[in-house]
Amino acid sequence: MADMIELNGRQYRRPARPTVIVCADGCDPAYVRRGIADGILPTIASFRERGFLGSAEAAMPSFTNPNNLSIVTGAPPAVHGISGNYYLDRESGAEVMMTEPGLVRSETILALLSAAGVKTAAITAKDKLLRMLARGLEGVAFSSECAGRAEERLVGRPRPDIYSADLSLFVLEAAIRLLEKGAAEVLYLSLSDFVQHAHAPGDPEADAFLAALDARLGRFLELGAVVGLVADHGMNDKARADGSPNVIFLEDALSSRFGAKSARVICPITDPFVRHHGALGSFVRVYLRDLSDLEAMIAFSAALPGVALALEGAEAARRFELPQDREADFVVLGDERTVLGSSAANHDLSGLAGRRLRSHGGLGEVEVPFLLSHPLGDGYRERAEKARLRNFDIFDFALNGAAG
Repeated sequence: MADMIELNGRQYRRPARPTVIVCADGCDPAYVRRGIADGILPTIASFRERGFLGSAEAAMPSFTNPNNLSIVTGAPPAVHGISGNYYLDRESGAEVMMTEPGLVRSETILALLSAAGVKTAAITAKDKLLRMLARGLEGVAFSSECAGRAEERLVGRPRPDIYSADLSLFVLEAAIRLLEKGAAEVLYLSLSDFVQHAHAPGDPEADAFLAALDARLGRFLELGAVVGLVADHGMNDKARADGSPNVIFLEDALSSRFGAKSARVICPITDPFVRHHGALGSFVRVYLRDLSDLEAMIAFSAALPGVALALEGAEAARRFELPQDREADFVVLGDERTVLGSSAANHDLSGLAGRRLRSHGGLGEVEVPFLLSHPLGDGYRERAEKARLRNFDIFDFALNGAAG
């Protein structure tokens, strides 16, 4: 069996001990800071002394699919091709969910490790990610959402509701059982951001979930694993003082200024589960009917209150390391307090049920936790403290940098 694999310009060692990488979806660093200060995260707090506790930058846009694929490929979206949860196929004009394995343009660390004889597992909260993350993987792969009888027997209880904190805890408990059985050496666990969309740091519901997460991380350590934890994106409050969503319906605004159907706005946060965010995020893609309006539309969008940035598509691809052939005519980013939508008629906000909107997608949500349970060596400590870390460095640090 090979001792090293190579992917996208990096080499990864075969693990000397079980290694668990957790992508805690939507876990803004504010949750970690508050949880440590309040004493509810003893395991994570211990990483400061025994390992590494810091932060890193997520890939843009700060959504789930592009970042999970970046983490398991060790590369930005320009390499793996997944630039959102949702995109517009220019040839067909169809809006397409980015869940098909054929859309991924890179091998994954998971697939290559499994091919090298490492017992590898990928467990996700939501099924939307699984087919891409498990592409080529010869090992354990399932989601909490679609867990069958075998997975329910493994965990010892029925699969949870999709809109619950328990969806993520099921993932963690399944991983614990696999480690206890010696059935996996490397595990990638992708959680849900249901709690973070609904509850701010310090809320009782957020505290309860984080304490449960922390306890399960502690169990991984008891089982002898190296643990790395990152997030795919942060999370911010995007509501006005009166509690209503602070949203710009950009397609409506462009239609009012440039004429009906002059532009089509795609919201790449969209996935099958929009009840908690109404398909509203801080990054949208805009496709024009007439490219002669491009400069005027970019200038108009950039001047809207709450817009942080409006960029021509090729410039956005360069700046954010995105696949240029899958980019729009231009992109618009909301600031840390503002979300963007297409037309008001296309967004059902009833699922918020009176709660303040919390969402992500922009530059305000790129900072994420970067945590390791074991000491760093071979220059990795210096790199962690001085260099620009990315969330997709986590496999490199856990497999190559953490002392076993």
